[in-house]
Amino acid sequence: MSRAPVVRAIAAFAVIATSIFIAFTMSPRLGLDLLGGTQIVLETKDSPTVKADAESTDRALEVLRRRADALGVADAPLARSGERRIIVELPGVQDPAKAAEIIGKTAQLTFHPVVAVADKTTKAGKDEQVITDEDGSGLLIGPAALTGDGVGDAKAGIDTQMGGGWFVTVDFRDKGREAWAKLTGEAACNPPGDPKRRVAIVLDSKIILSPQVNEDVGCNVGLPGGSTQITGSFSAEEAQDLAVLIKGGALPVPVEIVEQRIVGPTLGAAAIRASADAAIIGVVLTGLFIVGIYRLMGLMATIALACYALISYAALVALDATLTLPGLAGFVLSIGMAVDANVLVFERAREEYAIQPKLKPSLEKGFRGAWSAVADSNITTLLAGGLLFFLASGPVRGFGVTLSIGVVASLMTAMVITRVLAHWAADRKFVGKRHGITGVSDIGRIRKWLNERNPNLMRWRKIYLVFSGAVVATALAGVAIQGMNYGVEFTGGRLVEYSTSTPISADAARELVSDAGFPNAVVQSSGSDISVRTGQISPAEAAKIEAALESGAGKIAKERDEIIGPSLGDELRRNALIALGVALAAQLAYLAFRFRWTFALSAVAALAVDSAIVIGTFAWLNKPIDGVFLASMLTVIGYSVNDKVVVFDRVREMWGAQRKAPFVEVMNSSILQTVPRTVNTGLGALFILAALAVLGGSSLTDFAVALLIGIVVGTLSSTLVAAPLAITFEKRNSAPPPQAPRKRVARVREGSGAVV
Repeated sequence: MSRAPVVRAIAAFAVIATSIFIAFTMSPRLGLDLLGGTQIVLETKDSPTVKADAESTDRALEVLRRRADALGVADAPLARSGERRIIVELPGVQDPAKAAEIIGKTAQLTFHPVVAVADKTTKAGKDEQVITDEDGSGLLIGPAALTGDGVGDAKAGIDTQMGGGWFVTVDFRDKGREAWAKLTGEAACNPPGDPKRRVAIVLDSKIILSPQVNEDVGCNVGLPGGSTQITGSFSAEEAQDLAVLIKGGALPVPVEIVEQRIVGPTLGAAAIRASADAAIIGVVLTGLFIVGIYRLMGLMATIALACYALISYAALVALDATLTLPGLAGFVLSIGMAVDANVLVFERAREEYAIQPKLKPSLEKGFRGAWSAVADSNITTLLAGGLLFFLASGPVRGFGVTLSIGVVASLMTAMVITRVLAHWAADRKFVGKRHGITGVSDIGRIRKWLNERNPNLMRWRKIYLVFSGAVVATALAGVAIQGMNYGVEFTGGRLVEYSTSTPISADAARELVSDAGFPNAVVQSSGSDISVRTGQISPAEAAKIEAALESGAGKIAKERDEIIGPSLGDELRRNALIALGVALAAQLAYLAFRFRWTFALSAVAALAVDSAIVIGTFAWLNKPIDGVFLASMLTVIGYSVNDKVVVFDRVREMWGAQRKAPFVEVMNSSILQTVPRTVNTGLGALFILAALAVLGGSSLTDFAVALLIGIVVGTLSSTLVAAPLAITFEKRNSAPPPQAPRKRVARVREGSGAVV
């Protein structure tokens, strides 16, 4: 008897048990939009060399963003307010003083030559300064020979050979290496013991280390290798914080904290409850739909989906990832992929049962036959999620984290847990005598209708391409005519704060502002203060908001009215586009490797069509283009790639078995065979999205609308765009058809296998 089912059952039980333990013993980290947190307002100051203006403040903002990411506060919204102020929001951080201690440090790291030992009578010359070293003695140091801009990386480490002390390793960039070699080389020209042989490493006007250059370092040669170690009486936390500050970069100008407070969540409690209700209703409807289609096996798959939700949640908590609204988009896609994997397995099992009506062999062949499509679709999505995590930042990085977790969890549930449950059900005697209740013995109404009619869909492939081109042109016309309604995250806007005479909740204030004509405004509360963040609005529109708040909160006083910069800064947007481009290129390369370049190019071209249609539709509807929309677009791309991988996987299989058949016929047959899977998977995802669109808050409604459009378009583009393009490209491809997959032959064991 094979041990594989037992191993799978033990693995499934271990994963579920671990997930239950984590879910009940650990709490998730929620983002600012779900939990609230700390808000810090910083003001930049002039330095001796740099003036604090809008440009230098923007550079400081990007440094602060890197620090927040490195500290583990993912998706921290930051925005420039006016010319010299920066608003930092830290999700879940309820101690403003502790947050400000790290986030607001100037972190001016410089490296100086030591001129002499100083005392009270020592006077500093031009560009020199007297400063206390790490031992409390005075040093006269010269001008900085190297700044933090020359630092490439910094890592905390522990010296296990010398008593376990913590240190920070600093690696220099190209110019930094040259400056470091020159600085240490000039110091090495002085005799040992001379103060001039020392190098002072200064952080925020404080010497943290002033070591002597070793005697074996040559004069004017310097230390090679481009790195150094900063040692001291560091604790583990101090070493980590120091590495974060050095790696994040020095602020181009000093900053001063002018305000710090705790704020409530961006999304109100009512919106969060409505979203949770919508998600539960959608998942329940999806489960009922799968049970209705696949009966007993559908019930097993629904139980596995519940396990998927548990495993995903536990993985998110265990990795201490931040759960935000854009991050939830990754789970929507991975739920769809988990449903898709089960549908692929059961549809393949139905095909095998039609050939040979035996339940357990059909199920086993279904899992084996579907593995190729499931693996390829998951790997392409995992490639995208991983690259978004490593290359992007902010909400895009959060999307990559949750998407990657969801993909791994969906693969585990579909190919292990569902398999264990399906085989367990098939082993029951009651089920063995009544194959009809399994949902595998019948190929389904859609497949029967397609087998009887056998429509030639590819006969009109040129019409499909012309029609798709017309739709894309219409969508892009919306961008040209209507323009893009960029949200406050991209454009910046206005921040107005009021103090109220009558206490009012954030939910009530949010409803008043929405009724006044600003449904996309971000409304937050902090004690008796209400803050409203909108896009670019006129004074008359600001007065309209003020009047709306007065109608529900009595007399109000305006405390602050400032223009704010975009929270999705230039670097964040640029990194997001770079990450998306690299992710698409990686998917293209993978599809070309696994399939053919013609298939890969067709899939990417269809993705461009899908993206253009969704963007154009939002332009025509004047919907906001913000971080949530960006996450929904990434979800659409992932779903679309998944759909096309399934179609091309069937094409590869059928073409390898019928190498002399015309490619257009193979493509048509492959599409017809994958239609049941496409319809069932699409309907399962649409239940969730429809519930979110109807019951969710305004942000979730736009997210659900984008996904509804994207899933419909992405499904149709597999037939209307990708397939016709693949046929066109194959006419110019000289490569032979793929080889038929080799059948696995079971090896017969000779003897008992025992040895002496």
